[in-house]
Amino acid sequence: MSNAKAIWGRLALLAASVFWGTSFVVLKNALEHIPVLWILAVRFTIATLLLGLLAHKRIFSMGREQLIGSVLIGLCLAIAYITQTYGLRHTTPGKNAFLTAVYCVFVPFLAWGVYKRKPGIVNILAALLCITGIGFVSLGGESGELNLGDLLTLLCGFFYALQMILMEHYVADGDALSISTVEFATAAVICWLGSILLEAQPQQIPLSLWVSIGYMGVVCTALCFFLQAWGMRYTPASTAAVILTLESVFGAICSHLFYHEAMTPKLLLGFALIFLSVVLSETKPGFFRRKHKHENS
Repeated sequence: MSNAKAIWGRLALLAASVFWGTSFVVLKNALEHIPVLWILAVRFTIATLLLGLLAHKRIFSMGREQLIGSVLIGLCLAIAYITQTYGLRHTTPGKNAFLTAVYCVFVPFLAWGVYKRKPGIVNILAALLCITGIGFVSLGGESGELNLGDLLTLLCGFFYALQMILMEHYVADGDALSISTVEFATAAVICWLGSILLEAQPQQIPLSLWVSIGYMGVVCTALCFFLQAWGMRYTPASTAAVILTLESVFGAICSHLFYHEAMTPKLLLGFALIFLSVVLSETKPGFFRRKHKHENS
């Protein structure tokens, strides 16, 4: 893999993090008027239709293994989104954000179990630094006891990590566009079934909310998950996990810009730790590889 592809892969993941960061502000307003599963169902349906227009010929040429893998990725994605959102109902937003971010700690260990690829000390240290930073950014003064919402959010983090591991495996030799389309279609079907069985249909949705839903479906879902799938073709899952946790940083920046949230020393310390974790993840493994190459030359 060329250095250029590695750089573009990381930039694609960074762009996805920026857009996902903006989604917190948009989703906050929409969820005040629209049920959770309904808005998720519409969001994934928009993404499915959009990517399906581009990938319909490729989807029919997908092999059986790629198709099954894409459905499994979509199942993990749906469970992650649902457990995260319902977890938020039973815990605080700070704890929800913090506990969701543990997926970047789960990833190296899941990769170890699935691929027998032992996580490196540097990746683990970077993930722990990132988790600590997100804790300073988002965790409030709670007692620290786990309740139902905390447990659901931890479950969400596990399925996010599993989705990333499966994505890394299937996009390596597959078509990212086709995989993403089937992934969204699977998540949409699951959310539609849930919304029909568990939620009342919303009435008289204003145009502004349709614009918000469209933005989340087109940009924050279709575009972002395609960028994730494409970026992970050229980025190890452990490094990708750390980059994608920057979503929390951009979410906090949007909160500051649009809700005038104060940039306290605690927040700034969290940003510094997260930035350090990304730098460590990106530079330290390369240093070890150069050192190893020099010793063997």
